Order: sequence, then C-alpha cells, then structure tokens
Amino acid sequence: MSLFVASLNSGSNGNCYYVGNQDEAVLIDGGISCRETEKRMKRLGLSMKKVKAIFVTHEHGDHIHGIATLSKKHQLPVYITRETLQHGNIFIREDRIFTFQADTSLPIGNLRVTAFRKLHDASDPYSFMVSSPTVNVGIFTDIGTPCENVIRYFSRCHAAFLESNYDEDMLENGGYPVALKNRIRGGHGHLSNRQALHLFTTYRPSFMSHLFLSHLSRNNNRPKIVKDLFSPVARQTKIIIASREKETELYHIREGFLNSQRPRITKGLAAQNQLSLFH
Repeated sequence: MSLFVASLNSGSNGNCYYVGNQDEAVLIDGGISCRETEKRMKRLGLSMKKVKAIFVTHEHGDHIHGIATLSKKHQLPVYITRETLQHGNIFIREDRIFTFQADTSLPIGNLRVTAFRKLHDASDPYSFMVSSPTVNVGIFTDIGTPCENVIRYFSRCHAAFLESNYDEDMLENGGYPVALKNRIRGGHGHLSNRQALHLFTTYRPSFMSHLFLSHLSRNNNRPKIVKDLFSPVARQTKIIIASREKETELYHIREGFLNSQRPRITKGLAAQNQLSLFH
C-alpha cells in the first residue's frame, strides 16, 4: 500500500508534516495554526476527516503551536510523552492524550507509526517513521547528531523528511551570539547541510525515491545552497526543499516508485513560540 506525503510547513516558524494512505492519515507535529493547517490541506485537496491522530516530536513552540486547537476542533487524539506535555504546557483533554514507547509500532488504521529517540535540546524528544505494509516514510528533523537510531530508521525509508538546517560557514560568520551558535551546532541542536549530506550519501537505501530537505534556517541557510549540494548526488532520489512559507506538493510514495512526476490521485486525497533561536 502506497503513501501520500506533504510538508505543510517546515522551519522555526512552524513544522507540520502529513503522511497518509487512501483512507487515513496522521500529522507529525502541529506547529502552525489550526486555520493555516486546514487552508494548506485544502489547497492540496486533503480532507481533515482523514487525519486520525497527531504525533508530537517535542515541546518547542514551532512544533506544538496549533495542536490544542486542532485536537479540540477535530476531536483528534494526540500521541505525546508526559514530559513533552508537561514542558509544552499544552492543554488537551485527558481522554485524547496517548503516550508511546520507543521503538514500538502503533497502529493507526492501516498505518503504523514507530517512535524513536533522538538527540535534541528538549525534555523527551522523538522522531517518527510512518509505514504502510510496503512503504516507510521517516521524519528526521530537530536532530543534533545522526545517532544510531536515526541511521537505523533512515536506512529503511522510501521517503524521508531530513533536516538540513544550516550552512556551517553562514552560521560561523553570521551575527548570532557564540553561545547560540554553539547550541545549534553542539550535538543537541540541528543538523548542518554537510551532516545531512553525509547521512544521505552514506546510509540512504537504494529504494529511497524522495528526500524532503527540511527545517532550513532563515538566517543561516539558503534553499539554493541545499539544492546545489544534494542534486549532484541524488541519483534516482527526487530532492524537494520543504518551505518555511507554504506547503509542498503532495507526493505519492510507493514501493519501487522512482518516477518524479506528480501522480494522479483520487479526489479527496489531492484534496510558534519556540525560540526564534533557530531562525
């Protein structure tokens, strides 16, 4: 069974990723407003009725800003750790709060969502892999270092949202205070372009058809820098830059699917508070 994926927004101003099949979907994070989430999904021809759950990576505002309203308005369960819930001050009805354990696969209809720990400066940070019976899509953002978990799950993905947050020279020569620079590049902050490129070229599986380069810094990166870095080594993998201003197209991910053209899909599928520290 194939999957449909899109980034609704990716950056320190808000993060939200859609992964679903023909019948159900999940959102990974809800860092933009409920209204903006609905608008962007509508432009893609996606229905909120297909969304069955929200999974939360960590408590920073650019990942949780719209979650309480989304959950309340659309009666959505929220999968979140107690530490993240507490530190994020998110007010969700108790009967809509579900916790999860590392490396355990949770069924959401015909989807399965696996959470795994990562390195980031948050209370209890996780990343996720969303799977159908034949396709895996990973969400790898807000990662200080490509740890063993990241490598293990990345190497299983047919498509991945991979953080490529900053250009090392731009960060070093930019106007951020030294303490903030060190926080970003210190192993619990974000991945640089070079770190993301090394992960991609070293551990991508031969069947990876799409790579969404995500969470680009506004001040310390440029989409062209990232595109120029990854395109020469992409081979059969389509490179997409996930925007911090708008949604990407909706992409069809399927086993062995290497065609970069946007597929036809059935009607109904084609239809911020964190420290601006990491802008």
